[in-house]
Formats: sequence, C-alpha cells, structure tokens
Amino acid sequence: MSAHIETLVIHTTGKATYEITSKVQDVVKRSNIKKGVATVFIQHTSASLIIYENADPTARVDLENYFDKLVPENLPYFTHTYEGSDDMPSHIRMVLTRTSETIPIENGRLCLGTWQGIFVFEHRRREHERSVVVCVH
Repeated sequence: MSAHIETLVIHTTGKATYEITSKVQDVVKRSNIKKGVATVFIQHTSASLIIYENADPTARVDLENYFDKLVPENLPYFTHTYEGSDDMPSHIRMVLTRTSETIPIENGRLCLGTWQGIFVFEHRRREHERSVVVCVH
C-alpha cells in the first residue's frame, strides 16, 4: 500500500480556530489516492485538531468561549507557567480535544459531512507556526 505524506505549516495569530479543510483536500488530490484514509496530525502540545461546524462562524466563537470558561487562565494551582498564564491551560485544552483526525477518502475526496470542516484549534494567545502532518494512504 502506498502512502503520501506532507507537512502543512499553519500560521496562527492567537487563540481561535483556523480552517484547514481545503489545504488537507489539496494534499489528498496531490496523493492521487482515490480510496483510502487521510490521517491529519498536529505536532504540538498547545494546539489541537478538531472536526467542527464550518458553516456558521458563531459556532466556533461559542466553542472558544466555552473552553476559556472550562479551563481558565491564572488559576493559582498551576505551576507550569514558564511561558505565561496561557501555557498550562493550552496543554489541558489540547488533551481535552485531539491531536489527530482520520477521515475516509472516496473518489479522491475527503468524506466530510455537509457542515464539517477540519480546524487547527490554537490554544495560545500569541501567534505560532503550527506543523500539521497529513498522511494519505
């Protein structure tokens, strides 16, 4: 079985969700694999990957606000704060979500639902370059 692997570099500008669906679909297209799976993996511990609603941006705003309340910054019992008050919360948020997603491929296309998109979920306040590995097989 052949596999095609590419690494995408995603620039984030702070806490938010960044849609990468079209970039992943472009990797699938370049792979020339018509039927199989795409595994998408983020190589970080303070950002994550999610498959989420992509039609209405307010759904993403609500998700981001929920995570801010679920895992707030500046909790007095956090000791891992070397990189700032958003450091430990970003790691916890990553653990509560995912570092990889596996999406079936049919006819050379990702088998996502009508309202689904693939997103990098940035948990840090400052900008970063995030590496996302896409393996199509």
